[in-house]
Amino acid sequence: MILDDQPVSMRVRNDAPYLVALDIDGTLLVTGQRVPEPTVLAVQLVRSQKHHVVLASGRSLTGILPVAKELGITDGWVVASNGAVTARLCDTCTNGYMLEDVLTFDVGPVARMALSRFPDVQIGVEEIGVGYRVNRTFEPHEVNGAQRVVAVDGLGALPASRAILRGPGVLELLEPLRRHGVTATQAAADWIDVTPRHLSKATSLENVRSALGVPQLNTFAVGDGLNDIEMLSWAARAVAMGHAPDEVKAIANETVGDITQHGVIQALKTLI
Repeated sequence: MILDDQPVSMRVRNDAPYLVALDIDGTLLVTGQRVPEPTVLAVQLVRSQKHHVVLASGRSLTGILPVAKELGITDGWVVASNGAVTARLCDTCTNGYMLEDVLTFDVGPVARMALSRFPDVQIGVEEIGVGYRVNRTFEPHEVNGAQRVVAVDGLGALPASRAILRGPGVLELLEPLRRHGVTATQAAADWIDVTPRHLSKATSLENVRSALGVPQLNTFAVGDGLNDIEMLSWAARAVAMGHAPDEVKAIANETVGDITQHGVIQALKTLI
């Protein structure tokens, strides 16, 4: 169902602020590109109505910050690394943010498992606010921040919030990783994001909702990826982008246009 087909009375339930959770890649922008100006305007208009816009992404915090800047968001909350990192943006804070919640896991066993099955697997281990420790460099557009090549032992030297496993056949590791006790999420046909156990964008967004005092009825989320399923299940109003996989659309209450049609604007204008 397209949002434009709804009666105006159904579009906004009441005048209280909403928590508006927005995915980034595939929702606000095409990966590698800037946020389109009409989308920037829509987000700014939603914020002008006193709604709480929270960027919720699989990206690292380093990757989220430039998008927040493009949107003119210098205060408020962001959820990074599929929920492993929650931060508050702040004009007066060092680097423009303050970490509120950081969850980590032991990367060593995960890296060893991946390399034992796929010796050529590419591994990236997130370093919050910096970039990644990697066994081989990724293309610049594939990850955000600096990359530091380290030996295999160095990948698991410190606990981390998120690790990337990439390579042909790597999806075979999804279930073994989950049995090992971490959250493994497919990000592409050859890409797995690994985060701490029992974690998703939704778990961190629920903490943000509670901190802000927003009623559950006033939660609104827009996404397009498999890592958005929990977030869409959590939101009282769940909107899928038109190009989202069928399993994502099945979770959502509503579907809008795809990324080329600026579908997220169709969703946001119901709050303006």
